[in-house]
Amino acid sequence: MPAQRPRAAFEPIPPDLDVAALVKSTPNFEYVVRIHCNSIDEHGLDNFDKLVRLHVVLGGKPLVIEGFHERLDRSVFSEKWLRSHHSTKKEIARNLTAKSNLPLSIGHYLKNMPLLTNQWNSFNYKNSDRQRIYLKDIDCPQTWHDHLKNLIPPPLFYLNKHPEAFQGPGAESVAATEGHQTHTEPKKKVGKPGDLMSCLPASMRAENLMCYIGHEGTYTPSHYEMCATLGQNIMVEASDGSVEYGMKTMPGSSIWFMTESKDRRVVSEYWQSTLGHDIDIEDHFAQINAWKAAPFRTYIVEQRPGDFILIPPLAAHQVWNRGTRTMKVAWNRTTVETLSLALSEALPHARMVCRDEQYKNKAIVYHSLEHYSKLLEKVDAKSMDSKQQLLLKDFEYLFALYTQILLSESFSQDKAEEKDIEYIPFDSNITCSYCRCNIFNRFLTCPWCADGQTVDGEDPYDICMECYVMGRSCACLSRLKWAEQFPWSELTGKYENWLDQICQLNKSNLSGQIFWPLTEERARYGKKTLAEMCQEELKRRPWVDITKPVTRKTEDNLSDSESPARKRRKTRLSHESEEGGRCHICKYIEPIWKLASCDYCNQNYCYGSLFRAFNIQPQETMEEYRWMCPKCQKICSCAACRRDPSMKPFEPTCTLLGHDTRKIADPRSVETLVDFRQSNLRWLKKAGDDEIERLKKHQKEADDKRQQAMIEYRIQLEGSPRVSAPATEYGDIPVDPALEKLSGSILPPPDSITP
Repeated sequence: MPAQRPRAAFEPIPPDLDVAALVKSTPNFEYVVRIHCNSIDEHGLDNFDKLVRLHVVLGGKPLVIEGFHERLDRSVFSEKWLRSHHSTKKEIARNLTAKSNLPLSIGHYLKNMPLLTNQWNSFNYKNSDRQRIYLKDIDCPQTWHDHLKNLIPPPLFYLNKHPEAFQGPGAESVAATEGHQTHTEPKKKVGKPGDLMSCLPASMRAENLMCYIGHEGTYTPSHYEMCATLGQNIMVEASDGSVEYGMKTMPGSSIWFMTESKDRRVVSEYWQSTLGHDIDIEDHFAQINAWKAAPFRTYIVEQRPGDFILIPPLAAHQVWNRGTRTMKVAWNRTTVETLSLALSEALPHARMVCRDEQYKNKAIVYHSLEHYSKLLEKVDAKSMDSKQQLLLKDFEYLFALYTQILLSESFSQDKAEEKDIEYIPFDSNITCSYCRCNIFNRFLTCPWCADGQTVDGEDPYDICMECYVMGRSCACLSRLKWAEQFPWSELTGKYENWLDQICQLNKSNLSGQIFWPLTEERARYGKKTLAEMCQEELKRRPWVDITKPVTRKTEDNLSDSESPARKRRKTRLSHESEEGGRCHICKYIEPIWKLASCDYCNQNYCYGSLFRAFNIQPQETMEEYRWMCPKCQKICSCAACRRDPSMKPFEPTCTLLGHDTRKIADPRSVETLVDFRQSNLRWLKKAGDDEIERLKKHQKEADDKRQQAMIEYRIQLEGSPRVSAPATEYGDIPVDPALEKLSGSILPPPDSITP
């Protein structure tokens, strides 16, 4: 493998860091906007919902709601209560120093937190041998859950499915609007779920209401919230500097470094190209100097008890704990917007690094549609109120995602329908043996690769369609069988029923999105579906009998008399007897099934060269009915084509460090089309490796995209096509004045960058 870029080292934050001075002295640092929870009472929960949607979901900026410490029951949210009620409960703590797990009881950990904290001072805080023990991702006590459920506005709380009575900020405005007291049973209320995870059957939900208890020097590395979900984190208790059990404590707080959703591509590229880490792996806590030098704005929060932080989808952030003790409760929410981001961005990234998909996003789409359909069954299209219109809008959004899911699983129209399909009733527990993502319906399974060493004597090898198209599979390569978890007629029948429901509700609303019957949607698709690509690849790829040893044939490019240091070797499997071709880029001879062939000039490109030199995934070539190669597009960057004055060589848009997934994927797995362990650093150097220019392009695209989203949302709020007013205003939503300024890019203009 080629050498990787140098990797930035971990550097702790000193205990005496002055956060205010840091923010004041750093141009690209600023505080996260704060509002007080009392303002929700003043302006109402509906306005607060609009604010969260506009500022956090669409605007992609973090928000802090402070003042909850005044409403938290301190007799429950305290170290004393936790020690008296859960002292003997065993948990798995994380030893951040040794990067290992440490089983211990909650009582033992709480008792020793002062010792763990007092080991650090401003002189030894960089010591790499001292323990950093973090009690993270532990189950939230039921009592805490019940208290928070009664306090946090329901649309923001964990697994919220229906409008519910509560006593927190905004409760009085809800009661006044709906004409009943907060204790009245909300059976007749109609509203959209705050967390679409709640639409799944209970057995399919991922439990993500967790507690985090940390001491000075514990931390959470830089990361995005899983599956592009919205993050909620409230500090419920912290040490205050008083004497506890005869020992003086240090005041507890947590320092957050946060970014905006729109900067996710810039952040990811900066992490890889400059810091040498992949943020999707979540293994690096960035130094303060790295944040200072970053070409994007960084938001700072010093979280104290009562601070409730809302984290935008796909906004990178990291957390550093200070003082003797911090206690936080955190959870994630799935919305229609986060589902779209999950399917289009988060899951493809998770698939690359083989990260578990715990939230079962496609299943959430399906079950959420069922829930919304029932809510809208008795709605009169001619007399819909504003809340019902919001329900319909979300219903249409989910239906569009469902349409894409069904299209991806549709077989070829030109070939006979697959007949030998194994049916396995859906229970949401089938995952890809390679990437470990959840499989909703159709997938491929290998009848030859059952592992007799497992407990039950058989471990099927199941591969998702996305991985198979990427060239990932078991060593058999082909002759895999189709399996599905829903009868296809059931899924298409649901589609037609929901389509009819949308058409009925939109009779008097001509501005609604237009959908077509599935057969017509398929005809309009314009490219091969994922299932169709798998059908073709199953025929192209050779079957390998794994019971027979595979021999290798080696060919030397250079004579034996030449220097071994200059010798290059090419290896091909001896079973590859079919016709081969030479890659236009790397010049290696490969079997045809490993090459993408241009439909205009018949040039061949291996998938590895397309991926690293042109950022083209295998799927992007396979889905085209007539694929045009980079040479025909006049963007080829090989040495020969660079001499052609009509060529504009492609410049890679991002850094690919490479991922070695062999320790994570099923051991029977192979990669046949692209070796994703290889980086694209050689191609970046050939293109000039202009990091600043790449980051500027990403930033400009992000600014334009968010500005358009804000304009579209303003049109929705006002119900008018007028766009002359600036999209940075919050319309009729009364909020803190600090929110009324939406900042743009902070990258310097081109003429201000000195070489």
